[in-house]
Parts: sequence; structure tokens; C-alpha cells
Amino acid sequence: MSPRNDSAVTDFLILGFSDLPGLRVPLFLLFLLVYLFTLAGNLLILAAICTDSHLHTPMYFFLCNLSVLDICYLSVTIPKLLTISLTGSKNISFSGCMAQLYFFMSFASVEYFVLAAMAYDRYAAICNPLRYSLVMGKRICVMMATAAWLVGFLDSVVILFFISRLDFCDSNEIDHFFCDVAPLLLLSCSDTRSIQLVIFIEGAMVIIGSFLLTLASYVHIISAIFRIHSAEGRRKAFSTCTSHITTVTVFYSSIICAYMRPSGAYSLELSKLLAMLYTAMIPMLNPIIYSMRNKDVKGAFRKIRAQSIANCRTSPKH
Repeated sequence: MSPRNDSAVTDFLILGFSDLPGLRVPLFLLFLLVYLFTLAGNLLILAAICTDSHLHTPMYFFLCNLSVLDICYLSVTIPKLLTISLTGSKNISFSGCMAQLYFFMSFASVEYFVLAAMAYDRYAAICNPLRYSLVMGKRICVMMATAAWLVGFLDSVVILFFISRLDFCDSNEIDHFFCDVAPLLLLSCSDTRSIQLVIFIEGAMVIIGSFLLTLASYVHIISAIFRIHSAEGRRKAFSTCTSHITTVTVFYSSIICAYMRPSGAYSLELSKLLAMLYTAMIPMLNPIIYSMRNKDVKGAFRKIRAQSIANCRTSPKH
């Protein structure tokens, strides 16, 4: 999207955490470690699922999508923040800002739908175990994932169109570490009431809609688990959902805290901290959440480790 002809701003300055100049190097090292750890964790999840045939199931298919999303999600924001922290170069072009905003919103939207699809997968496995292979066949899983990605990317086009048409004529300093919706709206000298209404409607459709689908799935799951007579059976059934429940709880809690606060309680400093939680910390935590309580994933990790050791021992020495 290109800016309006009467807009006086052609590029922006992303301030990042410039209010903490003495911590520039420590923050750079912290963000770099978070980025590398997240990449390594999610790539390891992908490698474990791809190489272990026992993990070629619908649940792990959607977990692969989640890992790819986490990598993309983080890569949209953190590399620019690392550049700002290391070099102090804060410039970003108008088109670059809009691109960053679009991909950030798109990956976030896709994640809502993927989490809802994962909840439905658990519903089908626990509530309809005899029909699970039919309900969650390979073709259906691919269609669900494809729909999540397509709808997520198409959904963000509307918001991007309206924001790219705003005028930015007084200041070009974005007091955030990436081009997010809220700081851009605060920066604009246009009337933003219409775009705020559009964002509210889009948010209701995507966030609340996917959350209600996830919630409905777990209402049926919990009801089915309580009907299991043995305590061991209830424990095993519930254990297949704990990782997903943890991810959903942390993800939605951070989003609600970040975007569903009263306007009078809005604070740029708090917004940056909350944004760091759902853009960096959650993608880093997801591999930990899914590996700590999942015996299958841990078993796949051990196989990869054993194979790596075996390859090292059999490789020719120079």
C-alpha cells in the first residue's frame, strides 16, 4: 500500500527502547538470545515431527503450523529491533512500516485460527474417538490449515488499507519497537474513528470468533472427560490437552491485556512490554510447553540426539 498524496510523512522513526540508552547493548544481547532460542526451539520441533513417522498425526501437523507461525511472527519484529539496538538506526520507510504491520497482523490472525483448529482436533480425538480418523483425515487437516492461512492474510488487508490512507503530518516517531496499530493511530492527524470501528469489528470476528470456537471445543472435551469412569482414563485424556490449554491461555491473556483495555488506561510503556510478551516470549515458550509435557515429542528429540551422536561417531576423521 502507498501513502496518500497529501501525507507529509514518507518514513518513520521506530524509537524502540530508546528511553533506556544505558541498556542498549544488554537489550540487544537479550533480544538476540530470545530470537536464536526461539528459532532453535521451533526448528527442533519441526525436525522432530518431520523425521518421526509416529508424529505424522493431525495434532502434530497443526503443531508444525504453529511452529512455522512462531518463527514468522518473531521474524517480522525482532530483526528490526536488533538493528535499532545495535546500530541506533531507527528509520523505516512508509511502505516498510506498512509491510511489517500487515505481516504482523496476518500471522497473528492465522495463529488464532490454528489454535482453534488444534482445539477442534482435541475435541474430535476425545469426543469422537471412533470417527477420529475420518473427521480429521489428511485432506481435511490440509484444508483447515490452508483456510486458516488464507483467511488470516485476507483479513488483514482491510485494516491495512484504512491505515495506509491515514495522514501523518505532525510527527514521524513511533514510540514502539515495531509498526503496531495503536501507536500509528496515535501518531495520525486524521480522524481515526472509522478505522477504530473497523478494527473493533475485525477483532470481534477474528479474535472473539476463534476464541468461542476454542472455548466450545473445550466445553465438550471437559464434559466428555468427566464422563470417563476411571481416574487414570480421565488423566490420560486431559494430558493430551494440557499443552494446548497452556498455549491458548497465555496467548489470549496477553492479547486481552494488550488490546482490550480502557482507552484511559492506555500506556505506551506498558503496551511495549505486553507486545514483547506476545511477539517474543510466547513463540519462545511454545516449544518448551509442547516438549516438557509431551512424551512423544521428547522421544523424538532423543531419537534426533541419538542419530546425531551416531553420525558423529561414524563420520570420517581428518
